[in-house]
Amino acid sequence: MSFSSLKRKQPKTFTVRIATMDAEMEFSCEVKWKGKDLFDLVCRTLGLRETWFFGLQYTIKDTVAWLKMDKKVLDHDVPTEEPVTFHFLAKFYPENAEEELVQEITQHLFFLQYGDYDPNVHKRGFLAQEELLPKRVINLYQMTPEMWEERITAWYAEHRGRARDEAEMEYLKIAQDLEMYGVNYFAIRNKKGTELLLGVDALGLHIYDPDNRLTPKISFPWNEIRNISYSDKEFTIKPLDKKIDVFKFNSSKLRVNKLILQLCIGNHDLFMRRRKADSLEVQQMKAQAREEKARKQMERQRLAREKQMREEAERTRDELERRLMQLKEEATMANEALMRSEETADLLAEKAQITEEEAKLLAQKAAEAEQEMQRIKATAIRTEEEKRLMEQKVLEAEMLALKMAEESERRAKEADQLKQDLQEARESERRAKQKLLEITSKSSYTQSMNSSTTALPTDLPSFNLISESLSFDFKDTDMKRLSMEIEKEKVEYMEKSKHLQEQLNELKTEIEALKLKERETALDILHNENASRGNSKHNTIKKLTLQSTKSRVAFFEEL
Repeated sequence: MSFSSLKRKQPKTFTVRIATMDAEMEFSCEVKWKGKDLFDLVCRTLGLRETWFFGLQYTIKDTVAWLKMDKKVLDHDVPTEEPVTFHFLAKFYPENAEEELVQEITQHLFFLQYGDYDPNVHKRGFLAQEELLPKRVINLYQMTPEMWEERITAWYAEHRGRARDEAEMEYLKIAQDLEMYGVNYFAIRNKKGTELLLGVDALGLHIYDPDNRLTPKISFPWNEIRNISYSDKEFTIKPLDKKIDVFKFNSSKLRVNKLILQLCIGNHDLFMRRRKADSLEVQQMKAQAREEKARKQMERQRLAREKQMREEAERTRDELERRLMQLKEEATMANEALMRSEETADLLAEKAQITEEEAKLLAQKAAEAEQEMQRIKATAIRTEEEKRLMEQKVLEAEMLALKMAEESERRAKEADQLKQDLQEARESERRAKQKLLEITSKSSYTQSMNSSTTALPTDLPSFNLISESLSFDFKDTDMKRLSMEIEKEKVEYMEKSKHLQEQLNELKTEIEALKLKERETALDILHNENASRGNSKHNTIKKLTLQSTKSRVAFFEEL
């Protein structure tokens, strides 16, 4: 076979670009491929199994459209230039994300982008270049970017340690309680020509006033609807109760009618599927999800233990370093005290020697005075004047001798005290030397301990033993134990979720005082009114469906 014939038999392809929320991918698509072939390829590439929530969206003449699974890709009204671009987006939304989502669906969330909070990494200004909130929200509050960053960072730090799947689920739970969550709006008219909005979502069909997209005027759950069809621009809705007349509405564009029908059929199918037993595929997915959750639970526990051990090792290291510094300071002080005591001892010794010499000199003078007194007494003086002078000299000599004796006694006592001080100073010097020796030996021991402990945060051989001992061979007893752990984790998660809602309410209350009322939009005002009345999306729809289907159909016709 010639090379040219081989070349002719090669399938013709074209390039397709798929834009997701986080990245863009390009595929080589065969011209004969149908929408399902391309969609399955994208889902396999993303590792996604809950494919029924998603679709490939494109825009034609300012109208949004979805790629049909049973139609060739190139048979759609897509642009002819390559690469042909589709957006991989959520087409349908779960009623209850916590119950329906089995596989983790990665969202471009704050927690997932930055990971767990780390005060050493996430310092002031780390959010300066991020567009954290829509400009409309920022303009609505009298808050600077720094104030927003401070509150967001505090909230971020508060939830340190939260698992990724928990963060995702909390995000989706908050989103699904918003009035406009999962609703596709279309401009319609009833048979009277009144301009209205049709809302299509996971719960059913809702009719809105064009100026109020938050609070529906009428609702028709999917379990009340038997059939939906359209001819040209007119839609016909057949209620499940055949005794009730059909009701109709008109839309403006044929392309929009196709989109409405697609969304109605898809949402209705999912609504009915939720109320039936899970298919074998979903059962397998849920079983795998339980095993995966159990495995992740064990992994989280292992990581928590490792983290705790590492933190303890770091605390021990820090304590040893602190103690080492303290011992070094004590050694320095002891050394200084030793030097001062040696200097004091030398001074005391010198002073004691001087005092002893002075005492000896005084004693010698006292002895000479005593000799002089004796000599004077022995000398016979005959005249009264001499006698009187002699008596005076004798008295002075006695006074001087007494004074000399007292001074000698005082000096002797001072010399004894100085000797005692010298002895105590030498004893202090001995104790200081002994303490310095003890501190030096302790410092050497602490340094060896510190060098071995510092390696713990990086080496931690016991961690490897823990990792090697782990096994994911799920026996019945293991599964029962894990089931109990998962149930316990679920209770803890519910408590965390409740606490999160309370914190959200506190944050709303805190920043409410900084809101600029004059910048509120009509939707802001409507939302505030609903919140003040305690009207949520779910209880509003529940109240609307308390009336009979027939009365609601009649109400719609008379709008």
